[in-house]
Amino acid sequence: MAVLTASQAPRAASAEAAQPARSTAPAEHGPSVSGDSPYRTGLPPLRTRKEGRPAQEATGGGGALPASVFAAYRRAEAELARSAPGCRLRWQLLAAIGQVESGQAWGGRVMRDGTTVTPILGPRLTGGAFAAVADADGGAYDGDAVYDRAVGPMQFIPSTWARWGADGNGDGRRDPNNVYDAALAAGRYLCAGGRDLSNPADLDRAILGYNHSDAYLHTVKAWYAYYLTGHRVVPDASGGSPSDRPEPSGPKKTKPSPSKPSDDRKPAPGPSRTPSAPPAPPVPGPSPTAGLPRASGTPLVPVPVPTLTLPGGGVLPSAGQLTTGNG
Repeated sequence: MAVLTASQAPRAASAEAAQPARSTAPAEHGPSVSGDSPYRTGLPPLRTRKEGRPAQEATGGGGALPASVFAAYRRAEAELARSAPGCRLRWQLLAAIGQVESGQAWGGRVMRDGTTVTPILGPRLTGGAFAAVADADGGAYDGDAVYDRAVGPMQFIPSTWARWGADGNGDGRRDPNNVYDAALAAGRYLCAGGRDLSNPADLDRAILGYNHSDAYLHTVKAWYAYYLTGHRVVPDASGGSPSDRPEPSGPKKTKPSPSKPSDDRKPAPGPSRTPSAPPAPPVPGPSPTAGLPRASGTPLVPVPVPTLTLPGGGVLPSAGQLTTGNG
């Protein structure tokens, strides 16, 4: 979904990143990779150089890369360096597109294999404010058998995924909701046609093929310049769904049974309720270490039976640490 435009401080992006699309770099004909679906329009935060701290570390909390997403970009870069070395794809370009398209898979809400915890879907492309893209996959990827929707962290529409989809994590499947697959597919598209992404015209043409918009080109290149000057890797927002996590190795906990009446529990040490042998003759004066008096079978003087017991040593269980989730 689109996000309100954020303010951009001076010098946060290079002058080249602020330039509009060149007339010498037209977008390819046909539908774009994302179907010109909405994108995040926020620009990168200003980097500041603090004393004793490199500028690339002063990210200010914006634009951080979740660990799994970062790994997917680096793996795609390595694969394209092997299969298309003339493309000169840098992972920072994938990071820029991933930031603009999905906010780095919603801040890294991915499972261990790189699949998003929940599907990331763009709006129905019914025309009007968006491009009109009729269904191309029978709803297999986007759940819509009438109109297409952009799918996954890199926001491929089904028709472009059918052409550029890839298996980036080696599981034998091509899944647009998997960040490894989607990153490699995006890299394949950006390098298509013998592009050299170190060439400004080829770079613009590749980005415009993702979304036919000069504003989109400006936003992606601003993030590209940002990541080229440094990055910060943070843990994923989610370790995956409960079914993806291994069962604990310890013994299973059983459901506690309802509390029983207090007289069913083992009594704490206290006075005996049964008669005992007559006590030894009393020693004059109180003894600070003597135990509680016991009742005699035939007391000459009634001795009051203690009615109070010392409290037990148990403590209330802790409520545990509160946790929050990202919606």
